[in-house]
Formats: sequence, C-alpha cells, structure tokens
Amino acid sequence: MNETIYESVQRAQRLLQERGMDTHAAELAMRSVTGMSQAHYLASFRERISPETHSQFWAIVTELLTGKPIQYILGEESFYGYSFEVNEHVLIPRPETEELVHYALQRANQLFGDQVIQVADIGTGSGAIAVAFKKERPTANVTATDFSDAALEVAKRNAQRNEADVHFIHGDMEEPLTQQKWDIILSNPPYIADHEKSNMSPTVYDFEPQTALFAEEEGLYFYRRLAENLSPLMNRPALIGFEIGYQQGVIVQEYLRKSFPEATVEIVQDIHNKDRMIFCEIR
Repeated sequence: MNETIYESVQRAQRLLQERGMDTHAAELAMRSVTGMSQAHYLASFRERISPETHSQFWAIVTELLTGKPIQYILGEESFYGYSFEVNEHVLIPRPETEELVHYALQRANQLFGDQVIQVADIGTGSGAIAVAFKKERPTANVTATDFSDAALEVAKRNAQRNEADVHFIHGDMEEPLTQQKWDIILSNPPYIADHEKSNMSPTVYDFEPQTALFAEEEGLYFYRRLAENLSPLMNRPALIGFEIGYQQGVIVQEYLRKSFPEATVEIVQDIHNKDRMIFCEIR
C-alpha cells in the first residue's frame, strides 16, 4: 500500500535530521511534486500518493541528502514576494537581503519622495535586489551589474519573469557605472573570509558559487574598494546600502566615513539582532 503524504514527509525528515540537514526541505519537495499550496498540503496529510509522485518525491530527497539545496533542485526561490529562478551560477537569495531592500526603499522615500531616481545594484547575481526594488518603486530607473555572464543571464530571465524593466551591464563591480551619477547604489558583495570556509555548511560551500561568497582582505575587499571609488559616482543627496557580515559593521562604517565625512553612516541589525546592513546617507 502506498504511503500517505504525511508518512513520506516524516520518513524523509528523519533521514535529513540524521544528517543535520534542513528538514523543512522535505515539505517543500512534497509540495513541489504535488503542486499543492501550503494550506492544501496541510489538509492532505492522510492522502495516499501515487507511485509516480512517490518516485518524484524520493528523487528530490535523494538529491537533498547529498547536501544540494532545495532551491537549486527546484530551480526557484521566493524573494520579497516574487519568484526567482536560481541555479549554480547565482547565490540563493536570503531573507536578510530582503531586509536590505526594505530599508533601502524606506530611506529612498525619506530622501527623494516621489522623484524619479537612478538606482544601481552592484554584483546583482540572480537580480533579486534590482528586480524587487524596481517592482516596489516602479518609477525608479534601475541598473544592475555583474562580472559573471552566466549570472547576468539568470538575472535577465528573472527580470522578464517578474515583468521588471531593469538595465543589466556586464562588468567588474562599480566600473560599468562611471558614465553617469547615481541616487542610490546597493550591493550585497562577497564578504566571507577564506579562513571561515571550515565553519560553513557544506550545503553552501559545496554548491553555491564561491566567487559570490568569498573576498580577500578578511572578507572586506569589496567594501573598501566601493567606499574608495563610489564618491565621484554619487549625486547629492544620495544613498549607499550594503549587506555586511555580522562582525564587519564597524570597519565598513569607517571605510564609508573616511570617503564621505559629511554623511550619516548607520549600521542596521537584521531580524536576528545581528549587524547585517549599513547605510550611508549623503547630503
């Protein structure tokens, strides 16, 4: 007799738990193969699954047990209420980055009101920041850069998927942005130091693109570089916003204060009360 939805998910969760892996991924796998919403899934625990669905579910679980993230297996992730394609060429968007977008939008309203503003997302990856910002503030002119051609292709598809008019440019960090001035520049650059690799989950280290994770100078290279190079690119007033590692706030704050002595530079904590964002308001 075939297993019920509940029995299959429970068995998969036990296997994942034994390996110290995310047990919630089993529910996501089941909802994917059955096409169920969360409410429908919860109401259908006692339903028995067909042999075909059973096979599809356990194929995903087998991949999960290798450590591969569920988002890469399913090929998508939700960010700021929008659906994004993800694959091995881009980082999986995370909730902390949603907070960067939220606070950037909030500060944009305070600084610029309903003006049409020029916004750039440096190192866009999947395009999550750029696309979400454009969707939430449709009048903004949004540009996104990335050094990876493969990542840019994913980002372009995500803009199309979400009907967001974003301009994409291939190039190294801020270099493609020097032809004009900007009201807002956002970035979630690589910020993990090489020595932190041993502390990382294999699910991240073995599967997500390392060029999007690691940075030289104890993870601080891109912050120093951007702080040194962005001043000529910014309008007045302007806003710079970075996602940061939770131990990097004070150092990145000093980089920005050195380059923008007249600015207000604020470290902002995430929902877990860790330093996670930094905003530089230039008047």
